[in-house]
Amino acid sequence: MKKVSIFLLAIGLLVNLTSPAQALPTSGPGDRIHGIDISKWQHPYGKPINFVKMAKAGISFVMIKGGDGHDPADATAFKYLKEDRVAAQAAGIYTGFYYYAYLPDSTNRAFIIADAKAQALKAVWRLASIGGYGERDLPMALDIENNCVRLKSNGSCAKYMSRTLITLWTQTWLDTVKEKTTKKPFVYSYAQFLQSAMVRSKALAAYPLWIAHYSKTPATTQPGKKSIGCFAHSWTKGNCSSQWQIWQYSSCGIGPKYGIPSNRVDLNVFSGSEEAFLSLVRGSWEPDLSDFLPENETTTISLVTSVAAATNDVTQFVVDVARPDATPVVTGEVAFKVSDTTTSVGVQKLVRSATGRWTLNITKLPAATYQGFLEFSDPTGTHAISQLPVIFTVTQGPTPSPAPSPTPTKKPTSKPVPVDSCANQIRH
Repeated sequence: MKKVSIFLLAIGLLVNLTSPAQALPTSGPGDRIHGIDISKWQHPYGKPINFVKMAKAGISFVMIKGGDGHDPADATAFKYLKEDRVAAQAAGIYTGFYYYAYLPDSTNRAFIIADAKAQALKAVWRLASIGGYGERDLPMALDIENNCVRLKSNGSCAKYMSRTLITLWTQTWLDTVKEKTTKKPFVYSYAQFLQSAMVRSKALAAYPLWIAHYSKTPATTQPGKKSIGCFAHSWTKGNCSSQWQIWQYSSCGIGPKYGIPSNRVDLNVFSGSEEAFLSLVRGSWEPDLSDFLPENETTTISLVTSVAAATNDVTQFVVDVARPDATPVVTGEVAFKVSDTTTSVGVQKLVRSATGRWTLNITKLPAATYQGFLEFSDPTGTHAISQLPVIFTVTQGPTPSPAPSPTPTKKPTSKPVPVDSCANQIRH
């Protein structure tokens, strides 16, 4: 009898040690499975996160920023994704990563579809670089919360993408990632954006929602719901709340409580049971060689349009840069260069109209004929440099009269009133 008991105990221990599905604590508001999301901001001065302490605090999952539409931010995200995913899973925490989207400055449906597919490919490459999905990985998420595609010089938005085109871009990205990885990615956003910036769509609603809605009472609040009336979007339910799977309920989590060196951290809960949570995790995807980021891949740069202007105006080049299979490159930048270092290259401003298409605006060029080249380069090393020779003439424009300097007026000094950004959020 004693031997049988010892045998059964051993079997029980073996199951507990080998199963990734040990009982998940329900330490979040409303007795829900508790989670966190992190990015570089949770690593002040490069300090590491203590995921063992995080697990002991009842955190079962962490969503890590793992990709970005802008190359420098993307490189930083990759650095911390690699570190944090391994450390979190070693502490017994499930992980996922999110990709922050930047929309293209275009109204051409073909360009928008190509851009969404290229950015989806970039996210798939990122997933491949960490070995694909494992037994402790949630599906990746698309962070779509900004519909501004062009900025003014003062930083305010000059142009927003239409609701129809944002929906097209988002649907294309989601479908592309799902087709490749077999897991449905999350959509991360907030109810007002989902209503005002996107078109209602049953196809979108088929993807799980990670919703941001900050609250002082998350145990009893319905996320994504107005106090009066409804936000009408793809995930709106009959009672005006949102059909969500993950809820980011506060940006005012106390970082050190969860092993995080920053003062604040975003807090999340999962909507359903442990079984529902694990159903998102089940399944795996192993990348093959074609799924990895290329290295120094050949590129071709071609001129779409060009305008050579006067000295008081803008000289403009629109270029496309393509991969060997004619699809657009997914990273990189374009600049006008000359071999003679004494020749002016003006003040250059680059706008990404879509993945692989750039508009280069050049001002402050003296009157002259310029012979140089448009150069595509990629600091990430994914795509190889390519060049396109150009010759253009800038004519002398009128010289503007200097504007009179205004008489300065002394403004009364007043102390700024501090703003408590956590006033309407739970702190814990």
